[in-house]
Amino acid sequence: MIDCRSFCAWPSTRRVRTARSVAAVLLAASVIATGAGCIAAGIASAVGANIEKNKEIEVLAKYRGLENKSVAVLAHTDQRSAYEYPTAIPNVVGNVASELTQNVAGCRVMDPRYSITWMHQTPGWPTAPLADLANELDVDRVLVIDIYEYRLNPLGNSFLWDGVAGANIGIVERDGIDPDSYAEEFQVIAKFPDMEGIGKAQAGAREIEIGLQKTFVDLVAYLFYDHIEDKYPDRGIKRK
Repeated sequence: MIDCRSFCAWPSTRRVRTARSVAAVLLAASVIATGAGCIAAGIASAVGANIEKNKEIEVLAKYRGLENKSVAVLAHTDQRSAYEYPTAIPNVVGNVASELTQNVAGCRVMDPRYSITWMHQTPGWPTAPLADLANELDVDRVLVIDIYEYRLNPLGNSFLWDGVAGANIGIVERDGIDPDSYAEEFQVIAKFPDMEGIGKAQAGAREIEIGLQKTFVDLVAYLFYDHIEDKYPDRGIKRK
């Protein structure tokens, strides 16, 4: 049986951000209480900037057509990536299915164990007519995740971690105007870790791949329901 919830429990990023913001405010308050008026004004300004930097905003779903529909999640990648990272496809399918079930109103997602088995038994499915996928699986919508890049290291350097997962996301509507074409298409690119210079001395391959898969799954699922994101997601150490 495939374990479709194999991700490790990661600390809540919201709790981490909140703790940092509170710590910054408390530190500023203590300085304000003992400093001169001009220093206090400067600290207050810095506190305001820190609060603004850590703000979160609500982001609306980009596609709501999964609501109150039956859905199958499928994914594929090239043979080399599938061989090198055998957990990628089942983990992505299983966890995207779980996220949709939990967060999209009325969404009835096919058991990922069935869809994963069906993909293995139907190796030619990526080139089949799209309408056939929905008919064969007997669902209203098929979510196709075409992973075109999946790696943990930068090209030519196996000592550093620089995980990237890129995919084209397509939605097949069985009752759409043209079931043989995607009703909507999106591109998702996930990167992990979010800082440079992390090597094998700091983290192992399993931790990096779990983090990359978790980040990728979140980005895919976020397309389909309203959610909270950082207002400034690119703050901090930038990646090349």
